[in-house]
Amino acid sequence: MPVRLRAPITAVCVAALGALLGVLLPATAAHAAARSVQGGRLDWGIKSSFQSYVTGPIAKGSYSLTGGAATVGSSQFRFHSATGTYDSATGAFSSSFSGGVHFVGHKEDDGTYQLDLTISRPTVRISGGSGTLYVDITSKAKGTGTVTTSSQVPFASLSLGGIDMKGGGNSVQLNSLPATLTSQGAQSFAGYYTAGTALDPVSLSADVQPAATPKASSTPTPTKSSAKKATSGAIANGAVDWGVRRTFREYVTGDIAHGKWTLSSGAQDGGALFRFAGGEGTYKKDDRSLEAEFEGAVRFTGEQGLDLKLSGVRVTVEDAKGTLYADVTSEDFTGKKVALVTFTAKNLTPKDDLVELTEAPTKLTAKGAKAFGGMYQAGTEMDPLSLAVALTDDAALPALPDLGSSATASATPSAPETAAEAKTDTTEAAANTSDGAPVLPIGLVAGALLVAGAAYAIAVRRRRGRQAPAVPDED
Repeated sequence: MPVRLRAPITAVCVAALGALLGVLLPATAAHAAARSVQGGRLDWGIKSSFQSYVTGPIAKGSYSLTGGAATVGSSQFRFHSATGTYDSATGAFSSSFSGGVHFVGHKEDDGTYQLDLTISRPTVRISGGSGTLYVDITSKAKGTGTVTTSSQVPFASLSLGGIDMKGGGNSVQLNSLPATLTSQGAQSFAGYYTAGTALDPVSLSADVQPAATPKASSTPTPTKSSAKKATSGAIANGAVDWGVRRTFREYVTGDIAHGKWTLSSGAQDGGALFRFAGGEGTYKKDDRSLEAEFEGAVRFTGEQGLDLKLSGVRVTVEDAKGTLYADVTSEDFTGKKVALVTFTAKNLTPKDDLVELTEAPTKLTAKGAKAFGGMYQAGTEMDPLSLAVALTDDAALPALPDLGSSATASATPSAPETAAEAKTDTTEAAANTSDGAPVLPIGLVAGALLVAGAAYAIAVRRRRGRQAPAVPDED
C-alpha cells in the first residue's frame, strides 16, 4: 500500500521534470550533437623521474622538442593545437594535440644512443566516465636495441575522479588527471617501467566550437579576386618565429627571476616561440636576398634586475647568410637595430609565391651577448628561427601553434647552461590556471528542481484533500 500511494506523486514529479527538460533542453539534450574541438593545449611531464634519469649522471642524456612542443611548469611539456570532438550530452571527448619530445641517453662510441625514445601526438579520449591517453611512440628496446614505431598506443589510463563531462560550455578544462601506465604502454616504453606504474598527471584545455546556427540560404554574389601579384619586389606579408632561447625563458619564469614575458604591438605567443608578423620589405629573386621588418615586441621582466625588451625585429638575408636584428632596451644596454643572431639561409627560393625557412639554427653575436647582459657568450646557440614571406596577397603564411584561449607562460627544468640558469630551482610545480571540468548550467538544474518541487507539493495537497491515509516511513 505505501508504494501505491507514493507512485502517483512520483509520476507527477517525473512527468513535470521530463516536460520541463523537453521544453528547455531541445538543443543540449534531445538534439545535441558532437561539436568540433579547435585549439588548445595539453600539459604533461610523461614521468618526471624518467626525465631526471635521462639528463642525470647515469644516462648523461638530453631531450629535444619536436613539432612545436614547448616546456611549461615543473617537468612538464606542452603539446598544442587541439583538434577533435566533444559531445556535451554524453560527455564523450576526443582530442589530439601536436608536438613531441625526443629523449636520448647512454651515448655509444659510434655516436648512437642506447636510450632513444620519442613520444608525440598525445590524444585523450573520454567516454562513459573513463579516459585513455594515446601517443605515437618510437623506442629502442632496453637490452636488444630493437627499434619499434607505433601509432596511437593506449599508453595510459586516466582517472576522472567522478568528474561529470556533460555540459554546454565552449571549453573543456581538466586539471591534474592521475595517469597510470597500461600494459601496451609499458611494452612501448622500451621496458623501462611495468604496467600500473604511476605517470605524471595530465592537464588539458580545449576550445569547443559553438553549436552551428542555421542560416538562411542565399545566392552568393560573384566577386573579383583581390589577389595582387608583387611586381616591384615588395613583399605582401611576412612573419618571423623565434623563441629567443628556451633556457632563457625558463630562467625568466623560474624560481630566481620569478618573472614573466609580455607581448605587445601584435606579437603572438606560440608556446615554444614568439611570432613577429606584419612583415614589410623586399625580396629579390635574382640573388635570393631579403630585407624585411616585422611588428611586435616581447618584454621579459622579473627579479634580479631583469628587464629586457626586444622590438623592431628586422631580418636580412644576403649570400645565403641571415641576421636577425632588434631594438633592445634593458637596464644595462640600449641599442637600435642590434644584430642579435646569425643563421644560414640556403635555397631561399619561392614556392607557390611563398618564401620559407624552417627552424634554421641561430648563433648569438658579440653585440647580442652584450644585449643579454653577458649571460651568454658570443657563438652560443639560441633558439631556431623560422621565416615566411608572402610575395602575393593570396599566399598564406604557415599557421602558428594554437594554444587555445587560456594559454599561459611558464617554465620547466633543464640542464643548467649558465651560472644564472643554474640557480633556478625547478622542484616546485607551477599552478595550472584551468578552472575544472565542464558542468551542467546551474540555473537550468535549479529551475528544473523548483518546478519538480512545486509539482510534488501540489500533488501532496491534492492527496491530503482526499483524506488519504498517512504513509509510514520506510526502513
